[in-house]
This record gives sequence, C-alpha cells and structure tokens, in this order.
Amino acid sequence: MKKTILIASALLLGTFSFAQKKELKSVEKALKSGKAAEARTTLDGIQGMIDGADDKYKAQYYFLKGKTMNNLGSYKEAVSSLKEAIAFEESKGMNKYTGEARTILNEVAGNLVNSAIEDNKSKKYGEAAEKLYMAYEVDTNNQDYLYYAASSAVNGSDYEKALEYYLKLKDLGYTGVVTEYYATDAATGEKAKFNSETERDLMVKAKSHVKPENIDSESRLPEIVKNIALIYSQQGKVEEAIAAAKEARESNPDDMGLLLTEANLYIKLDKKDKFKELMTEAVQKDPNNPDLHYNIGVISMQQGNMEEARATFQKVLSLKPSYTNAALNLSTTYVDEGNALIEEMNKLGNSRADNAKYDTLKKKKDSLFRKGADVLEDLVANGQGNNDILNQLKGIYGALGDNENFMRVKKMIQE
Repeated sequence: MKKTILIASALLLGTFSFAQKKELKSVEKALKSGKAAEARTTLDGIQGMIDGADDKYKAQYYFLKGKTMNNLGSYKEAVSSLKEAIAFEESKGMNKYTGEARTILNEVAGNLVNSAIEDNKSKKYGEAAEKLYMAYEVDTNNQDYLYYAASSAVNGSDYEKALEYYLKLKDLGYTGVVTEYYATDAATGEKAKFNSETERDLMVKAKSHVKPENIDSESRLPEIVKNIALIYSQQGKVEEAIAAAKEARESNPDDMGLLLTEANLYIKLDKKDKFKELMTEAVQKDPNNPDLHYNIGVISMQQGNMEEARATFQKVLSLKPSYTNAALNLSTTYVDEGNALIEEMNKLGNSRADNAKYDTLKKKKDSLFRKGADVLEDLVANGQGNNDILNQLKGIYGALGDNENFMRVKKMIQE
C-alpha cells in the first residue's frame, strides 16, 4: 500500500511538470506573436504551481513573466520578475536566462526613463520620480537616473523623497561631471560641440575644425547640497543644512557653489557676520566677481558700516559700470546718511546756536544728497537710466528743492 502511494505521487509530479512545460511554451509562443495579454493570462493560471516546480521551470517562469510585463508596460513587475530570475539562477548555479534577462532589464530602464519624461511633461512628477528611481535600481551605474528622480520629486513637492535621493547622491560622491568635446569651425570661427572625442578628432584631422578642447561640465554637487540644505531649512533643520554644506566643502574646498550655499544658510539664521566672512573668502577666490563684492556691500550697509559699503559698491561699479543695483545702493548710503541729519535738524530749537548748527547740518545733508545724485547721473549718462534709477534721482532732487533737475528727470521718466 505504501509503495502504491509513492508511485501515484511520482505520476502526479510528472503530470505537474508536464503541464507547466506546456503552459510556458504557450507563453513563449504568445510573446512571439505579440500577444502579451494572452501570455499574462497563462502565467497567472500557473502562478500557484510555481513553488513546487522544477528549478528550470521556475527560472523560465520568472524570466517570461518579466518579459511579458515589460511588453505590457508594467515596469515595476517586470523589474521584480527579471531580477528574481537572475537571482534564482545565481543561487542555483544556472545561467540559461540571466544574459537575456539583463538585456531586457536595460530595455526596461530605457522604457522607464522615456515614460518618466512624458510624466514630467504632463506634470505627473511623483510618477516620474518613481520610474526614474526604478531605472536607477535597474542600472545603479547610471547615477544620473537618481539625480533626475530627485529633481522630479522636488518638482512634485515630495521633499522627503527628494531628500532621500539627494542624500544618497551625496554619499555616492556623485557630481554629474562629464567631459565635453569642442573644436572651432575653421570657416566661421565658432566653437562647435561634438558627441564624442573620436568624432571631434576626425573633424580636426579633416581640417574643417581647429583648436580641439576638452571641457568638463559643471559639477552638480553644489546644487545637490544646496537642495539638501533648502529641504532641511524648510523642515526647520538649518543646523543640519549647514553641516551638510560644510561636509561637502571639506572634500571640495575650492567649489564656489558650495561656499555660497553655506553662506546663504547663515543669512537664514540672520548671522550676517558669518555670511560676510564667507563672502570675503569667496572674493579672495574670485576677486573680479562683482556679485560677490555686491553681497558684501549689502551686508555692510545693513550693519551700518556705510564707508565700507560705499567702498565695496564703488568696487562693484569699477568691475561692472552697468551694475544698477550697486549704484542704487551706493546712492542710498548717501541719502540715508542725509536723512539721519534731517532727523537731527528737526530736533533743534530756535536759538542762535541751534540755527547755526541747523545751517551746518543742512549743508552737509545737501552735500550728501548731491553725492547720491551724482552716482545715479553717471549711470544715466551711460544710458543705464531705468525707472528705479530715475525715480530715486527725482526724489533726491525733490528733497534738495532743485526744481530744474526735478522736472528734467520727471520728463525723462514720462518719455
């Protein structure tokens, strides 16, 4: 009786394997005919039998399911099944489907990226982020996928997910820097970019282009750290944000973007002295950058260091004469000092001494206002007289009681 049971079980197992083999063949046939939905139906029908199947059928099942799901656009299931096929074969020392499964995974990654691009166009940022992250999981060597997943998460206001991705990028040491290949067109003198070094070198060899150059693209690390800092800051974790920026700067001490990111965080903490310190460091690295000098000027102005602010704004204008905001602020330093004198004048009485002091203060005030006007007149003379410049200039002449210049500037604004 015991022997009979064993024979019956063996027969049942044989029938089981035969049925699976037949169904899996029908799945392969359906896929070849482009009938992915039919293939899926068949796979669903034998899903419950797989745990007890022979190893060779298990590997085939996972592989075919991944292939089917890819054809149906169910990329998450496709990735899961194909990875399961690869992992299963590795655990069993098998290699029948692994090669093709990896090829399909690369295809899936491409499909995920293309689908994510369309999602981004449709402002489905959350879905785009998920697909791009999935593409990264398929191909972890392509860290660009993770970077774009983080960007999509930011666009979708999913800052928790974006922070997770950005922190991972930072830990990976990702910069996104690539070498780009350029050469100058011999006929036009214009710089042209090429898809590869080989393509560029062929054009140089053909003498249609000259002066080959290899130029590294800008690092994305400052942007990543900046976004980490901004998200931390939004969460009220400014200290963590500063720590992230400092850590990044330790490994990239010459990166101006990281320095400026850290400096801007101190502004959020209203630590103007620390901001100014870092701006001064930035100026030492890039002394001819008018924006850096301008920032120092603004902070000096806010701190009441008018002489330092004026010297800094004058430096900005020497580097970039058309820098209208620097001119406006330089003019404002004189106007503000003059206004402070007006307040002092208004507190005086009618005694002879007070009247004498009033006249002295008025002369000084008018002199300051004239200096403020002269700064702006220089811009107007150079064709930089925008509405902000002209309105401030008109206000100064009004305060001076200079009706002739007041009307002249007023007419310029009207024109």
